[in-house]
Amino acid sequence: MKQVYSDVLQYRGSHYDFGYWQGEQLRQSFILLNRRKQWEKQYKRHFIVDVDQIKWTLFEFASPIWDEIQGLADALHYDMETALREFGGYYLEYGQSGCSVFTSSDYMMRNYDNAPASYEGRFVLFQPTDGGYATIGPTMQITGRTDGMNEKGLAMGYNFTNRVGSNDGFVCNMIGRIILQTCATIEEAVTLLKNIPHRHSFSYIVLDQSGDSVIVEASSRQVKIRRGHICTNHFERLREENRYRLDDSLKREKALKEGQIHVTDHYSAFRLLNHSEHGVYSNKYGAWAGTLHTAGYFPKDMSVWFALGGDRKPLILPFDDWLEGYDFPIKQIKGEISSNEPFVNMEEVD
Repeated sequence: MKQVYSDVLQYRGSHYDFGYWQGEQLRQSFILLNRRKQWEKQYKRHFIVDVDQIKWTLFEFASPIWDEIQGLADALHYDMETALREFGGYYLEYGQSGCSVFTSSDYMMRNYDNAPASYEGRFVLFQPTDGGYATIGPTMQITGRTDGMNEKGLAMGYNFTNRVGSNDGFVCNMIGRIILQTCATIEEAVTLLKNIPHRHSFSYIVLDQSGDSVIVEASSRQVKIRRGHICTNHFERLREENRYRLDDSLKREKALKEGQIHVTDHYSAFRLLNHSEHGVYSNKYGAWAGTLHTAGYFPKDMSVWFALGGDRKPLILPFDDWLEGYDFPIKQIKGEISSNEPFVNMEEVD
């Protein structure tokens, strides 16, 4: 087992200042160095950046995020093309990750499955003063979110389906951030997902304070909505967009369906995803499909549960208190995973 951690980053202020502050933090981190090593061979083939196109597309959906990227660029002394390649969430190849989501009227439980070398180890709370909702959740590509919840009680998670047939558009983590930044209800989230350009095929699961939730199956070609409270890594309505091999996704879906009859409270729901004996938690880190974190989002009482690795008790964070101005005293969330791969924030990767 390897000891891992996520840094807890808390900020209140403008998007530009938030970006600059993050840039200062990143200068002392291994994240950008390691990611540059990982992506160097892909930059010329997969990271074509049209600054004007990305700017105006981002302005259409969440313009303050542009200011955050500008702040990052200024702090790191990047030109805007480099900053957008690193933080813009537009274009980017995506590994064939796992992920599982289970919802009820009270919560969204979510396993984020991927490779440790892709995981930034950053858990961020941001309360903007210049537009957009306050948010809480883990980051991906710095500006994006793997899952999270906002001050209106809208929770979001996404599951990878396919990258074949990709097109110009935002990747999952930036779409997730924009949902949390701009949407108060599932109706607003669905409208956004129908209109925003999608780079790859993903399911987006959204739950709000009404207790209602939907699963949005989105590809670069079409978007379909379905009702349900279990989602893994395949589409049910857009079946033609699925990968050829669905064995692992179907196995985890079956485990969730069979396990839900034993769910009697919030803790048993969390354990269904996080404890290894239930068949949902995954140790397949070498295949980009190991469980890195389990998160629980509770829109009605505005709290978040979070654990790194499996078979753990969740750290419980009262987001409503934070929104009232009370910063959390913790600096890191610690855990352990069954892999020798480091998180990219912990040490330099060869």
